Amino acid sequence: MQKTILHLDLDTFFVSVERLINSELKNKPLLVGGTSDRGVVAACSYETRGFGVHSGMPMKMARELCPEAVVIRGNAGTYSKHSDLVTDIIKEKVPVFEKSSIDEFYADLSGMDRFFGCYQYASELRRSIMNETGLPISFGLSVNKVVSKVATNEAKPNNQLKIDFGYEKRFLAPLSIKKIPMVGDKTYQTLRNLGLRQVKTIQEMPVDIMQRVLGANGKVIWKRANGVDNTPVIPFSDRKSISTERTFDRDTIDIVKLRGILIAMTENLAYQLRRGEKLTACIAVKVRYSDFNTYSKQMRIPYTSADHILIPRILELFNILYNKRMLVRLIGIRFSYLVPGNYQINLFEDTEEALNLYAAMDDLRKRFGDKSVIRASGMGAKTIGRMVNPFNGQPPIVLAHRKQ
Repeated sequence: MQKTILHLDLDTFFVSVERLINSELKNKPLLVGGTSDRGVVAACSYETRGFGVHSGMPMKMARELCPEAVVIRGNAGTYSKHSDLVTDIIKEKVPVFEKSSIDEFYADLSGMDRFFGCYQYASELRRSIMNETGLPISFGLSVNKVVSKVATNEAKPNNQLKIDFGYEKRFLAPLSIKKIPMVGDKTYQTLRNLGLRQVKTIQEMPVDIMQRVLGANGKVIWKRANGVDNTPVIPFSDRKSISTERTFDRDTIDIVKLRGILIAMTENLAYQLRRGEKLTACIAVKVRYSDFNTYSKQMRIPYTSADHILIPRILELFNILYNKRMLVRLIGIRFSYLVPGNYQINLFEDTEEALNLYAAMDDLRKRFGDKSVIRASGMGAKTIGRMVNPFNGQPPIVLAHRKQ
């Protein structure tokens, strides 16, 4: 059976939500993201694009390029709630869908032409989302995920585009090679150095040349340039790791501050593990210094989700990495090798009082928020916390600095 894959993308999602909340922001240049000089643009309105602004760039640079822009820090919880509204509508109306990010969805409409016209059905779905949420959304429709995603980007802003079966190569041919999913800045520069500009040129090249230049990725990019993609719509993928990090507005050597933030990070991630009924067997610490050199170290441990076990190990790794003569720019931690399971009692160290304390604290966090109960040593890290369960099958709230 011929596949029919729909790709939906909420246009400048964070910006659209802010304008929905405050109508005075409409038609004004708007930047959403970290408000300090070291912050990153998470989303920008179309009014800023003409100044060269794009998501993922440093906020300081964006402000210099577009000084009249309104800058908003944004609220992850607010964006998550609006994303859930869209998710609920899609869930009710399509048989199989994949939420690939907070503002991006795929749906498999294969076979629905027997009962509906897929393009008509997708159009009605788009109208329902806009009418019920007030958010602009675009879609692309084709035989696979790659072509549909490119079609969505060509349809934007707030529009729709269908690529008929057999016209995939013809549609992609005149586009810039940078519009192929998986072609980032580095790969783009490599291909431009070879004189490649349009997708059509890659289509005409033998696949082995692309493999010699880019290795295994070369074959994948060649197939995507030719409109070939067999990736299925995956409704759920289990999370393999969980992490958090903090970039400081000013580089620091305050060891008390650094340890306090690490403790708060560990405490919060350990709670996320218990909330998601997960255990970790590998922990890692990352430190980036003022010269941008980044170091990390990891350690295998018995499966656990307990603060009092994880915190000393995290501090131990930090002590190995920490150079007292260097200013620290960023610190982060990561838990990996995650498996389903609940906290295992240590017969020799744990007490009933300690286990009851964990249960009571976690209950308070579920009712009043992640930061309602924290260790005194981590009180300096006021902004560490999550609004939703990271193991609920949804993608991370914060976009991974992709260009919208």
